[in-house]
Amino acid sequence: KTIDGKLHEPFEAMTIDCPEEFVGAITQLMAGRKGRMEEMANHAAGWVRMDFIVPSRGLIGFRTDFLTLTRGTGIANAVFDGYRPWAGEIRARHTGSLVSDRSGTITPFAMIQLADRGQFFVEPGQDTYEGMVVGINPRAEDLDINITREKKLTNMRSSTADVIETLARPLDLDLEQAMEFCAADECVEVTPEIVRVRKVELDATSRARSRSRAKARG
Repeated sequence: KTIDGKLHEPFEAMTIDCPEEFVGAITQLMAGRKGRMEEMANHAAGWVRMDFIVPSRGLIGFRTDFLTLTRGTGIANAVFDGYRPWAGEIRARHTGSLVSDRSGTITPFAMIQLADRGQFFVEPGQDTYEGMVVGINPRAEDLDINITREKKLTNMRSSTADVIETLARPLDLDLEQAMEFCAADECVEVTPEIVRVRKVELDATSRARSRSRAKARG
């Protein structure tokens, strides 16, 4: 919200307890989320307590990263601390998205051909549509792909089940992880059955025009 003509956002006061061996990693994690350490104290048996002030949006997806870093040993609690000036952009991603360029059913053949393009959120047999984000591109740019491509093979030696087994297990994003993953031009679509990420503008041509306009504005 705007206070005295300046953009403000909600902040949280977070207390973290963890073994002292994880202090460096946690400090780095919080800094990347615009968290500022207010106090740190050592207490019994090699544990450390750290107090941070952090934007509420910086805590989206935090718990999964935190538990991974501390190997499930860390404890974190946060309470609302009020509104403060906007902390700036939090860049959670250094990767791009793999975006489906058409509607259809995802095929094993297409996924095998695209396996080296990145990591997928989907698997063969699922439905997709134009503008749906189906995976992560390791490069910091989006890549439109045809993940529904079919090819009729003669003398096919492997069954579909065998082919699927050769594919890497897809990433299964929960709601919080999907929200953290979203880029500025993406949103989360939630149904009773599935959570998925999609482009706000589904049409590839429209997205290209929007990018061109953004570049022109500098």
